[in-house]
Amino acid sequence: MKKIQIDIVSDVVCPWCIIGYKRLEMALAALSDKLEAEIHWHPFELNPAMGNKGQDLREHLHEKYGTTREDSILARQNLTQLGQDVGFQFNFYDEMRIYNTRKAHQLLMWASGEGKQFELEMRLFKAYFSEQKDVSNSAQLIECAKQVGLDPEIAEMVINDQGWAESVVHTERQWVDAGIHAVPAFIINQRHLISGAQTSENFISALKQITENIH
Repeated sequence: MKKIQIDIVSDVVCPWCIIGYKRLEMALAALSDKLEAEIHWHPFELNPAMGNKGQDLREHLHEKYGTTREDSILARQNLTQLGQDVGFQFNFYDEMRIYNTRKAHQLLMWASGEGKQFELEMRLFKAYFSEQKDVSNSAQLIECAKQVGLDPEIAEMVINDQGWAESVVHTERQWVDAGIHAVPAFIINQRHLISGAQTSENFISALKQITENIH
């Protein structure tokens, strides 16, 4: 059994990040007799300057990428189907908003030390995309933390602690300096970068190639 480390740089309001992870998960399941992966999640804010109330998602995508309403409808249909293919439910709706995720990343960074990062990561993806929750809202975030077994009082402290916020910003800057400018990004054994939500087949091929010389 070969052991590998996979660092995933992502944001909880990025649909391709959860699709990419689920495809990676399927690839690792297919290689479970050969590989054992230790996974770490790292912060990347798609919209670090986003205000407290967020922004209408369609309006945001139009301003950022020139996306039309028709483009948005097709994209949401496509993402919903891709989500179904990997066992994740997207519930897009007309008034959907995009939010600032700094506090969410503060909680995820803390949860890593508590052994609950993966559970919280999955919970936040589900809260935003499946349950239509505001993942910038402190009360919502604390409830998500509580639901995965984290102490809600400490979670509240972490959310309000400027030191944790600065740690998130510092970590994000390190990844940008390392050349990560889009997510999801998967770094294997701190050396090999796999960019984007690759297919499970592509992940399997890449992982086999990367690990063939590991003894």
